[in-house]
Amino acid sequence: MRKFPNALVIMISIIFLAAIFTYIIPQGKYERVLSPDTGEMLVVPHSYKSIDAPSVSIAETFMAIPQGIINRADVIALIFLIGGSFFVLEKTGALNNGVEYLVDVLRGKEEVVLVLVSLVFLAGGALSGLQEEIIAMTPVLLFLCHRMGYDSFVAIAISYGSAVLGASFSPINPFAVVIAQKETNLEFLSGSTYRLVVMGLAFVIWMWLVIRYANKNRIVKSAEFSEIKTRLSLKTTAILGIVATTFFVLIIGILQYNWGFNEMSAEFFAMGILIGIIGGLGINGTAEAYIEGFKAVTFATIIIGLSSSISIILEKGFIIDSIIYGLFTPLQYLPKSISAIAMLYSQALLHIVVPSYSGQAILTMPILAPLSDLIGLSRQVCVLAYQYGAVMMDMIIPTNGGLMAVLAIAGIPFNKWFSFIFKLCLTILLFASLAVVVAVYLQF
Repeated sequence: MRKFPNALVIMISIIFLAAIFTYIIPQGKYERVLSPDTGEMLVVPHSYKSIDAPSVSIAETFMAIPQGIINRADVIALIFLIGGSFFVLEKTGALNNGVEYLVDVLRGKEEVVLVLVSLVFLAGGALSGLQEEIIAMTPVLLFLCHRMGYDSFVAIAISYGSAVLGASFSPINPFAVVIAQKETNLEFLSGSTYRLVVMGLAFVIWMWLVIRYANKNRIVKSAEFSEIKTRLSLKTTAILGIVATTFFVLIIGILQYNWGFNEMSAEFFAMGILIGIIGGLGINGTAEAYIEGFKAVTFATIIIGLSSSISIILEKGFIIDSIIYGLFTPLQYLPKSISAIAMLYSQALLHIVVPSYSGQAILTMPILAPLSDLIGLSRQVCVLAYQYGAVMMDMIIPTNGGLMAVLAIAGIPFNKWFSFIFKLCLTILLFASLAVVVAVYLQF
């Protein structure tokens, strides 16, 4: 039996497949103008035209690989520094003691823990599009779930999966709905009540699916752990307090001061040094723990960089605009409800080759807004179709570097993750389709 390709093979294959597409798909482009308000390049509706441009060569394909890694340098630095700091935390022993204490206190209430953790990540996704940041938290979540008797799939579902769900159905995600509403000239936070109701229902469905799987696939907890009553030492309490404060400051920084990846990297690096010294590792021990942490996340950082290479090739080959034109132009000939559903799934398909959903909003909304007017759909429905279709795909597409990095750290092959997440993701997308149709009939 042949072994399924690992994440690196999958990413390299998609990169070369993208280069091949530049020889198959006709080149074309939309005109773009510079926005005086934001300084971003905006697509001009109805301006698509075919062009004669060279396809991407073999040399250019290989050059796109280091360029993609360079383009994601800020995210890669974040993963290295957070990964290193959490390895320091693990070396102090405070993480293991803290998780064991938590599980001991909540013994018999495991489902409540799943819901509470999921709610935290749902809020993170809804408020700030939390995604790459979860990479650093993955070892903690794996340890927590394993101690409660749940497998690695449950750990990723309640964290990464819940964050993607929140980002997709959010009324305030700055990288999705806010950008999309701005591009379609809708008021900020307009339609929030409907989005909140739909998000609540989606979360109930999601948790029912995850908890049902979790209870059917329990793993055996160690007998040693089941007999231990953990107590937290003063040193462990101090270290965990520093970690909690770090995350509190992180949330304030993101929401109030518009922190980016560099600020987050600096904060976690400082945290790692502080807890290493308090934890008794010393300067050399802390440095050695950082080095081990860097080694552990190297593969994940490369996957992140390779995902960026795909977009570079498609843009260089002038076929992204052609894909958009081919996906969305036929929608004007469909009935309104069918057109809205087709718009949702077209956005989902497009996200495979445009793994940045904020970039996808900028690419597609200026085109789809006037198209929606022509069809008779409200622009709010247009935005719903985009955010539900595009963002939800981050749970399942191999071109999403954050997902592939999380799976690499969790030791989950992509084919096994796909088998696990496909039904869950499809169920949520079917619910989203219903929500879009209801919005059409409500004249949302």
